[in-house]
Amino acid sequence: MAKDYNADSIKVLKGLEPVRARPGMYTRTDNPLHVIQEVIDNSADEALAGHATQIGVRLCVDGSVRVSDDGRGIPVDLHPQ
Repeated sequence: MAKDYNADSIKVLKGLEPVRARPGMYTRTDNPLHVIQEVIDNSADEALAGHATQIGVRLCVDGSVRVSDDGRGIPVDLHPQ
């Protein structure tokens, strides 16, 4: 164990690094496909609300999944609170 424990001892994870490092904190670990289902459900919600007309789901050869839609997307502006 390190002799000194201070701010330099802490690794700050950025972007999606925290999700990759500890996926169990962000989804149910008993069903890792739950994340994919959530994304598909979000696309379906947009379509059912009249904000999207197309939903695409692609299973890639590397094992990844790509979900796309022509809905409103996720707001990227800063929230006032």
